[in-house]
Amino acid sequence: MNNSLNYFAQVEKRFQERRGAILSLSASDWALIESWRNAGIPIFAALRGIDAAFDKYEASRRRGRINGLAWCAPAVIQAADELRRASIGTAHVGDPERKTGFESTRVAAHLESAADALGSAAIAREACAANASQLRELAAKIRTPSGENADLETLDRSLSTLEEDLFSVLIASAPEDLKARWKEHAAHELMPYHSRITASQMQRLEGQFVQKQLLAHYGLPRVSLFYTAAAPS
Repeated sequence: MNNSLNYFAQVEKRFQERRGAILSLSASDWALIESWRNAGIPIFAALRGIDAAFDKYEASRRRGRINGLAWCAPAVIQAADELRRASIGTAHVGDPERKTGFESTRVAAHLESAADALGSAAIAREACAANASQLRELAAKIRTPSGENADLETLDRSLSTLEEDLFSVLIASAPEDLKARWKEHAAHELMPYHSRITASQMQRLEGQFVQKQLLAHYGLPRVSLFYTAAAPS
């Protein structure tokens, strides 16, 4: 089973298990799962959010059942945010006790890989080249002996700021017809869930969707340490 189908299957299975009865997902439920996947929400965050939504619902002793996946959407978004903060905040580059996914060689490889991709960007070349240079400098520091004790939380805040600034430049540089198409697609997919998701959550999810489409279109990377697992070791 490919990764895309596996994502859908795992979400469906967990939702049905927690609901306690088989309920075929609706077309809008499948669209919501697709929006989570397109926004880069990891499968383990989606499953954790579903569990949290059902735990909260069951604790409230409300009658009836959760009949749609949209009930779980706010909890899934929150789980993704918490997972990202926890994975970065509790890891240390030189942790000798266990493999965290944030070892110095892996972090440096992630930054170097991102720098290579930005260095050959076909959009906003000056900004991408400047960011590539910063990433290579950071990678070089991580590869030094002292880099093994780097504060990953501080590093990731710097990378997140860099990424946000770069994304603003990319959005400004992208053709209007492409941006309109991505925004329209995001709005269409998320339309059924406006009543279940707060305005800020909706805006964040739409932004993540458009960002992923833009980066995929131009073959550009995410630089946050949350994506380090994709880098070669």
